[in-house]
Amino acid sequence: MKQGSLIHRVYNFYREGFSSMDIGRVLWVVVLVKLFIIFIVLRIFFFPDTLKEKAGKGNEAEYVSGQIIQQL
Repeated sequence: MKQGSLIHRVYNFYREGFSSMDIGRVLWVVVLVKLFIIFIVLRIFFFPDTLKEKAGKGNEAEYVSGQIIQQL
């Protein structure tokens, strides 16, 4: 019996596993919604782009190098 490549066998393993899931699909949707909230929504509201605000357009490299030198 000929075995497929490792990538093909891993793909088939996960494809068969995900196709037979019932409650797992709901859990994956919950996980994806949480990741969306963490990485998109929280970033928008709690992590402003301070580099754009303080450095201005085109001066990002100078601002970062100045901050690094100032910290030393």
